[in-house]
Amino acid sequence: MTFWETITGSDLTREYQAFEARAKALPAEYQDAWEQIKLHLTPYGDFTGRNLMPILDGALGLLEETAGDGQSVRDVLGDDVKGFCAALAGGEGSRDHRDRWREQLNRNVARKLARLGG
Repeated sequence: MTFWETITGSDLTREYQAFEARAKALPAEYQDAWEQIKLHLTPYGDFTGRNLMPILDGALGLLEETAGDGQSVRDVLGDDVKGFCAALAGGEGSRDHRDRWREQLNRNVARKLARLGG
């Protein structure tokens, strides 16, 4: 990965397109699960989404392997895809971008109030 690829994100675009090509080879049930996984993992991404690429790769690999074994999506992911994605992103109750922004806002407000009050 070159500096220019890092700045422009072109490396991420290529990697994401490769994920999509792999996902199109999956059965329809698994393609739907892939769409759900992407939807539910997005809130855990950083500004660029770079931190999600290894997680997405692992999730897609799991789908490919289990589709090859003939298992159903429900057997693999269970009934709670959102919970599955939260566990992939760092465990149930892991912080998403809203939590981080809220904490940052609270720190900034507390700092301003401390300056005003004291």
